[in-house]
Amino acid sequence: MDRTIDYIIGKEEDGLRVEQVLRRKGYSRQNLSVIKRMPQSILVNGVHAYMRGQVQTGDALRVQIHETGVSGKIPPIHLPLDIVYEDEDIIVINKAAGMPIHPSMNNYTNSMANALAWYYKEQGKPFIFRCSNRLDRDTSGLTVVAKHLVSAGILSTMTAEKILEREYLAIVSGHVSPSAGTICAPLARKGTSIIERIVDFEKGEEAVTHYETLGHYGPHSLVKLKLETGRTHQIRVHMQYLGYPLIGDYLYNPDMTHISRQALHSHRLSFPHPMTREPMEFTAPLPEDMQEVLRVTSSSPASQE
Repeated sequence: MDRTIDYIIGKEEDGLRVEQVLRRKGYSRQNLSVIKRMPQSILVNGVHAYMRGQVQTGDALRVQIHETGVSGKIPPIHLPLDIVYEDEDIIVINKAAGMPIHPSMNNYTNSMANALAWYYKEQGKPFIFRCSNRLDRDTSGLTVVAKHLVSAGILSTMTAEKILEREYLAIVSGHVSPSAGTICAPLARKGTSIIERIVDFEKGEEAVTHYETLGHYGPHSLVKLKLETGRTHQIRVHMQYLGYPLIGDYLYNPDMTHISRQALHSHRLSFPHPMTREPMEFTAPLPEDMQEVLRVTSSSPASQE
């Protein structure tokens, strides 16, 4: 993937080295290490420069990223791909339920990464898969993929520093009480399982979820959830721990009466653009299968509370 990024040096950057300027803009040390090995990767006023070279106010600094590597273990497969937004740095996708994010032993050719590999192949571009917020296979909704190493590094930092905000919608069993709150319950693996998680206050890692009930639909509640941390199965385990597990969850509440997958949807993503810092916000409507659950149960008297 090729990407050219231009900056004009401001007064506050006068006299700094190129590497210092780029570090201030969010480039990681690893980014700089890789970029400086690329041919003609740094230009100042049109002339090749080194990372240790100094810049002055008004200088035109150009970074030329040239990536030729590919994610070799991701075969390109022609699959449906719902692209919500795309530019030179990121691509935001509304992932369908049932589609894994990346290939695995049992899902080698039906993942979102396979679909993206095909999408880039059709454009004649090399493809390195860098997903910034991974979703479970059966969780639908928004995810953002970086298109080059710099945007990937900055998005990773945003996630770690809780700048990238993620909001989900879930349908859970029961009427949640209290109707809003925060769940602070550390998560750990369950025994020797590589998949299942449990709340474990002794060995678990910090996990924080904020929730708010949006309405009651028969025996169910529609809940909005915001993540502070991004642990595996965090929402699913936290809502089970609270006593209101997600319907359709084969691991934590195998009630498939109304839906055949966990009723969880990545509804909103919000973050500053990794390169321009412009505020970005994306929303994806509730998918049809979750809407159908609400329609079927909305006639219950309990839904009128």
